[in-house]
Amino acid sequence: MRGGWYGGCLKMALAVGFGASLAMAGNDVSAAAQRQINQVNPDLDTDDQLAPSQMKQPVPAAVSHPGSAASAPAAVRHAGPAPAGAGHTVACSGTFGKDSSHLKLAMTFDSKNITFTDVESTGGTKVPASVLFPKDPKRRLEVWWANPAARSDTYLIVINGKSDWSAPGGLRLGLNLAQLEKLNHKAFKLKGFDKDGTASVSDWDGGALASLPGGCKSGVNLRADPKVPAETLAALAADKEYSSEDPEMRAVKPAVSEILIGY
Repeated sequence: MRGGWYGGCLKMALAVGFGASLAMAGNDVSAAAQRQINQVNPDLDTDDQLAPSQMKQPVPAAVSHPGSAASAPAAVRHAGPAPAGAGHTVACSGTFGKDSSHLKLAMTFDSKNITFTDVESTGGTKVPASVLFPKDPKRRLEVWWANPAARSDTYLIVINGKSDWSAPGGLRLGLNLAQLEKLNHKAFKLKGFDKDGTASVSDWDGGALASLPGGCKSGVNLRADPKVPAETLAALAADKEYSSEDPEMRAVKPAVSEILIGY
């Protein structure tokens, strides 16, 4: 669930366009944090203000993928059609729009269902984020802020673990390559498996998932069937790019283990 909005600056876990936009955002965030680190957000009440220790938390840099997915992955669900009405949906507008905040989330989902805490990022570092339904794995959702001091301006939304949340374009955990191609309306490109066993979409190749309503971008990480031998995964190297139609990639049955929605 967690990333820096995240392995060597950008490991292409997000689509190429997402990586570029987030790299620019990371620079803006760093400058903004320096200007606002000692400010108090007037929109938050006394109990909702950041403690001094939280104000000093590092601001997320340009994101590749959240480290939580790489460190202790939950079993990947190979999904069929989602049950009607199941879970919640993230939209790139309204409560999850670019101009959202911790306060807006609390007003929508009730303050008892949200907490502001440190979440894991790549390399074992911590990043402050708002977490919806932190005690319910099926409803858990992380929201990272471009301005963490004020807990405002959506930077990254992370869906992973056992979460039932779905993302714009119909993305959800457990989808296989054929199902992703159907949503994208065409084949796409992905990197091979890294040392943690994670592959990532590198380019939606101009498909439907390359441009989402509301101006956000989608990134997807996948894990192979746990029964696949390690040497088979090693042959699908992380420094190479593959088509989603590649028979060797299809043979290891990758399924979506993490979804990243960013601005």
